[in-house]
This record gives sequence, C-alpha cells and structure tokens, in this order.
Amino acid sequence: MVRQSSLVVVANRLPLDDNAAPDGACEWRRSPGGLASALHAILQSTPATWVGWGGGTGDAPDMPDIGRLRIRPIALSQAELAGYYEGFANSTLWPLYHDAVEQPVFDRGWWETYRAVNRRFAEAAAAVAEPRAAVWVQDYHLQLVPAMLRELRPDLLIGFFLHVPFPPPELFMQLPRRVELLRGMLGADLVGFQRPQAAHNVAQLATKLLGAAATDDQIVLPTPGGDRVVRTGAFPVSIDVAEMSALAARPDVMNHARQLRTDLGQPKRVLLSVDRLDYTKGIEHRLTAYSELLRDGRVKVRDTVMVQVAVPSRERVESYQTLRDRIEGEVGRINGEYGRVGEPAIHYLNQSFDRADLAALYQTADVMVVTPLRDGMNLVAKEFVAARADGTGALVLSEFAGAAAEFENAFLVNPHDVDGLKATLLEAMDARPGDLANRMGSMRDHLNRHDIVRWARDYLATLDHSGRIVELIPRPRTPSVPVPLV
Repeated sequence: MVRQSSLVVVANRLPLDDNAAPDGACEWRRSPGGLASALHAILQSTPATWVGWGGGTGDAPDMPDIGRLRIRPIALSQAELAGYYEGFANSTLWPLYHDAVEQPVFDRGWWETYRAVNRRFAEAAAAVAEPRAAVWVQDYHLQLVPAMLRELRPDLLIGFFLHVPFPPPELFMQLPRRVELLRGMLGADLVGFQRPQAAHNVAQLATKLLGAAATDDQIVLPTPGGDRVVRTGAFPVSIDVAEMSALAARPDVMNHARQLRTDLGQPKRVLLSVDRLDYTKGIEHRLTAYSELLRDGRVKVRDTVMVQVAVPSRERVESYQTLRDRIEGEVGRINGEYGRVGEPAIHYLNQSFDRADLAALYQTADVMVVTPLRDGMNLVAKEFVAARADGTGALVLSEFAGAAAEFENAFLVNPHDVDGLKATLLEAMDARPGDLANRMGSMRDHLNRHDIVRWARDYLATLDHSGRIVELIPRPRTPSVPVPLV
C-alpha cells in the first residue's frame, strides 16, 4: 500500500548520494547551489515525501527513507534521459531561460518525451499525496506537472517554484510549445520566482497567449468551469545559514583553510570562484579579465592566486563538453604564459567538493568572484557570506544574479564588460578592511534574517492560508549575532 503525505516535494532529482554506504544507508546529495542543498534544512526533519529521479536508467531502485522524509523514485530509460533531461530541459529550456547565452535547440521528439516524463512525475505525486495535501513542484524540468496534477487530483494545493530566471516574453515566444508550457506552470495555485520581474513576464504572456486578466501578483485564467485565480510572486531562495556558519567555525575546517593558504604559497591575495561547469556562469569572461590583469602587470602571480573550481555538470551534453575543452585550454594558455615553476597563475579544479572543503575554501578567499552572465539566485554567494563570521572578505557579484537584489553591498559588476570586471576586481582586492567589514556586516545581517527556513515558510504560508502545511516546517533558528559595523 502506498504511504501518503500531507506535503509532497516533486523535483527532477532525489536528494540522495549515488553511492550508498555498505550498510545500504544513503546521504543527502549536497552540490554547490543545488536544490537538495537548499531544501536540506527544511526536509531533514519534516514529515514529507520527495518524488524524483534517482540518477540512473532502467527500473526505479528501492531507496530507503531519510529520517522522516519518504523517498519515491521515478524510473527513466536511456531514451527518456536523452530526450527529457539532456534534450528539452537542458538543451531547449535552460539556454532560453538564461537569455539564450547559448543557442537553444528545438527538437519535436524531445517535447514528446518531456511531456511523457512529466506525466509520470504527476501520477507519482498524485499517488503519494493524501487528501488536500500540498504538492510543491520544483523547477523547469517539470513545468507541465502542475496542470497534469490538477487534472488528476483537483483537491490538492499545488505550488510551483522556478529556481532559474523566467525569460522576457520575446524570448519565451520562440518556444514551439509555448502555450502548453505556460498552461502547465499555471496549473499551480501559487507560482513562485526568484525575482519580481519574472512574475511580470509571466503576466504579460498570460494576457497575450491565454486571454487572462493579469497583474504581477495574480493571473485570472478563463476556464470552461469559470475563472481560476493563480497567484504569483517573488520568493528569493536562500541557504541554511546556521549550518554553514557552524561548519566554517569547526576547528578542523579552520585548520584546513590555513593549510590551503600555505599550499597556495601564502599569497597576499586569493581570488576564488566556485561554479558548476556551465556556460551561464561567465567563467570564460572571468578568465579573460584575470588574464588581462596579468598581462597589464596590475596583478603579479607571486602576490595573487586565482582558484577556479568548476564542478562537472551535464557531461553528456555536447555544448558542455565543448565548454570544458575551451576553459581547460584557456587555463593552460594563461598558466603557460604567466605562471612559474611551482607557481601557476590559476589553480583549476574540475571536481566536486564536500561541504567541509567548500567552507574551508570560502575562508581561504580574500575575494569571492561570482560573475554569472545570468542566474536565478546563486547560492554560492550566500554560502560565502555565511562562512565569513569574522567580517573579512570581498564579494564580487554579477548584477545578473538574483542574489544581487539582496546583496547591494557586494562589489556589483556587469560580467559582459570585461574592462569593468577588471576594475571591480582591483577595487575589491584593494578595499580597506573597514569598508569590507561594513559591506560584509550588512550582507550577513540580511542573510541571517532571510534564511532557507524563512523562504519555505513564506512560500507555504502564501500557498496555504490555513497555516496547516506551514506548521510542518521547523521555525526559523535564532540568527547569529551580526558582525559589528566598523
């Protein structure tokens, strides 16, 4: 008999490590900026069910629950992985939703597979949701699920949250299946975005394509049974601030950070970037800017070190393979031209890091460089701020990351402007300690008041005015004391 829950999370991936321990236990998958990392603090102690793909192909494996969280795996065949995930989700929607940084590919076969897989997710969610449950669908992979779920289970409260940007109407209109995708998302009772502009874009499209009466916080859809109201709004996602702060304060992590500094040659300044290997992250623009600073003599290899972590991502997708080759070639060129024996200009790491290692890296950096060309939020920027309890460190942040709307005291930059990026890097490297403490104190204060638990509670309270669902989520932890302003 299928066990049912009053809160169901539906996401492309399950939050489980691919490799179970010898005793069969599984652990949370915690990737930089990942969805599982964001939801970890909320669901590790919440009675809920998570519906998602386990990462392999073939029959869905049996997977153990994680604490109070029930796991409902979804099976994908090799062909479905290629069409649904690598194809429509990540070669059509992902580039289009990120301002067509890379040209999206439109393939009719991919659409059919995407729709079939979305139907499978919707049916699984319908099976595990108890009467009047809340089902919280996550992200662009599953944009058709809300409307499908409404057909299957009209009794449910259905939420949808888009973690990536939603494009302006002129880009979205390029999609051959634009009406179906828009109707799919608007099958929810509440559609949440990272920034208000996304809700504005959807309102414009609903008016144009669906004949809806729309504002930036509500869309009234005409249906055969009468008008249906869909609420929309911005709910900027955050991180588990207490977890990252505690991790960064652990003696072994602090010792590791000091050792990293020694291993890097005790430079005067360390620049750090941590990204998924993706063309939206602006890695090539960043390398160009740093290379030119070396060329111009504004930065000396002996004094300054750049560490670029590029976590492998979507390695079977051709555009990502090409990107990796280009970046590795450029890193090799820069090191060959400006490095010395034992002193590379750039330390490039194409690998994943665990949470403790990331916390140590965050504490090692003098300047954290987060310069995506387009990003829904970017949780790495927030993790860096949470890890810097001493109030030191500079954050160089792209204007086109959602985090820029919250971190106005970061060193904001347009990453497309290479000269501007160079100037901003120099400004951050040369900033006075008092200025850095003021900036970091302001950002930490904001982050302590807007952590991941508040995000989830705000969203679910808006979805369910009765308060029944939100009470499943733990209350916000007491924020740590902010760093005094200097």
